[in-house]
Amino acid sequence: MPQAIVVRDLGGPEVLKLEGTTLPPPGPGEVQIRQVAIGVNFIDVYFRTGLYRSAAGLPFVPGKEGAGIVTAVGSGVLNFSIGDRVAYASSDGAYSSERNVEASQLLLVPEDIALETAAAMMLKGMTAQYLLHQTYQVGPGTTILFHAAAGGVGLIAGQWAKALGATVIGTAGSAEKIALALDHGYDHVIDYRNDDFVAKVEEITGGKGVDVVYDSVGKDTFPASLDCLKPRGLFVTFGNSSGPVEGVNLGILAQKGSLYVTRPTLYTYTATRGALEACANSLFDVVRSNKVRININQTYALADAAQAHADLEQRKTSGTTLLIP
Repeated sequence: MPQAIVVRDLGGPEVLKLEGTTLPPPGPGEVQIRQVAIGVNFIDVYFRTGLYRSAAGLPFVPGKEGAGIVTAVGSGVLNFSIGDRVAYASSDGAYSSERNVEASQLLLVPEDIALETAAAMMLKGMTAQYLLHQTYQVGPGTTILFHAAAGGVGLIAGQWAKALGATVIGTAGSAEKIALALDHGYDHVIDYRNDDFVAKVEEITGGKGVDVVYDSVGKDTFPASLDCLKPRGLFVTFGNSSGPVEGVNLGILAQKGSLYVTRPTLYTYTATRGALEACANSLFDVVRSNKVRININQTYALADAAQAHADLEQRKTSGTTLLIP
């Protein structure tokens, strides 16, 4: 019998319960897959707590990212066949041993990329892709600040930004995470627990500031991140692991140098099939070139999803975390 983690009440990690489920045949335009690995992301925490609302309401199966083998195809599906190796970063439902997915959301995984690697990188890697190539065009001469440098997105983005020729500054919260980030493309990593990251950025850049700040932390790093930017620099907030940024006076952007702010999401940048494939192929290419390596630093059984969430929220994890059905 298929199994899934089901959230029946919003709350802490303890609401993540493993249950047996009934899986219908794939409907029109759907593909059924047996999952090999499932990615764990901080956005899963937001849905579990109710900060973000699942379109399905309660109960729901959390998780956005996974990879596996096609076991059945619904009517009208032309691009996938039984036995195909596939991955996705899309709608809720990833925390399951088997599931149905809209074919429009699936991507074929190149044969030289392991399915575990694909599950570890689709959401995080495509996030890094749009941040570095689309939200802001990073290249030679660009200086960036990336908060949570040792996180799943941070480790991918550090390597990718370095390969693009940027000067890459990060923040991390322990000696181990600092060393990890330095081994993944970062030129400088600031210990945010013990150092004033604004003062350190000023020191590193000779007072010039950075072109762009990428921030998935939220409340704890705002508004100080604005003080790290050059005039007319860009602040990119793409998550809020410490809590959401609230009550912002937009006049502060003028006071701090005519700054720009954006709150992008992966789903906007991959809203069409062409955009999704282009983003994914860019990621596949950079991984296959060995310019970016994907770290799977923690794995848990699907039944232990609650522990995975607890460790993630307590900042005990680094790089990518996987659930294995």
